[in-house]
Amino acid sequence: MSDARRVAVLKGGRSLERAVSLRSGAQVQAGLQRLGHDVHGIDAGPGLVPELLELRPDVVFVALHGREGEDGTIQSLMESLDLPYTGSGPSACVHCTDKMLAKHLMREAGIPTPAFRALRESSIRDLGAGAALGAIEAELGFPMVVKPARGGSALGVKFASSEQELPGAMVGAFSYDGTVLLERHLRGRDLAVSVLDTPHRGNGEEPPHALPVVEAVPREDGFYDYESRYQIGMTAFVCPAELAPETTARAQQLAVQVYELLGCRGFARIDLMLEQDTGELWVLEANVVPGMTETSLLPQAADAAGLSFEELLDRILASAFGR
Repeated sequence: MSDARRVAVLKGGRSLERAVSLRSGAQVQAGLQRLGHDVHGIDAGPGLVPELLELRPDVVFVALHGREGEDGTIQSLMESLDLPYTGSGPSACVHCTDKMLAKHLMREAGIPTPAFRALRESSIRDLGAGAALGAIEAELGFPMVVKPARGGSALGVKFASSEQELPGAMVGAFSYDGTVLLERHLRGRDLAVSVLDTPHRGNGEEPPHALPVVEAVPREDGFYDYESRYQIGMTAFVCPAELAPETTARAQQLAVQVYELLGCRGFARIDLMLEQDTGELWVLEANVVPGMTETSLLPQAADAAGLSFEELLDRILASAFGR
């Protein structure tokens, strides 16, 4: 996309992922300015709509992570204001942000995702659902991953290695969301596949395109958590991941299937696990507003595919007009 545009970059916001969003937004702003666009960064807050109405941008680049940025709120608002915006629409945002919904949809479509059960905090309080924990433990086994049903950046994700550790892990996850997922833990390799729309998608010409697979390798044994993701030096990233060709092809195929199943547009990142004991691939979740920080996986995958950061931004911006 060669024409200079007036671009509003939405960043920050009020979610727990504010700090990461500010970093993503700053990177996006700098890249768009290098492309020659008239860029205006906006820290999303109570004055957002008046500021957009006054600015009247040609397009909005959504770099908001977490609540409001990824749950369809901002996307619905942009459509109400008739402003083109980057990324997925409201429906896909709802599908991806609610991990319980996304996993049910994947399971119904035959896409492999780790076994799980969901519990609402209110059901434990009002319906005695805590008595079901024994059956869940027997079904999923230990160790077990406990995560908030909504949220990103690995915030609130806990690891329970025993029956004694599970209540504390659940309390920690409930502090981020009223529903938690209890998920079978898979030992293996953390993989991510970013998917981009091709420039002509929507005209029946080309399907979405999977970028090279990225593997995240924590430098210390343990969980790939929030600190590992965003503190430089805590995790090594290998891109393209050193995988058998058929494993790479399968991971990319699964990523595109999930992208289309959940209705994603523009770009998204699909997280997978390559199970150590079986060599099977399992889809963990989909992210509709992937990070754009200096440690984020989408820019690394684009670079491995021969796309500079500016070219990646150009592709994403162009997709906002192909809805």
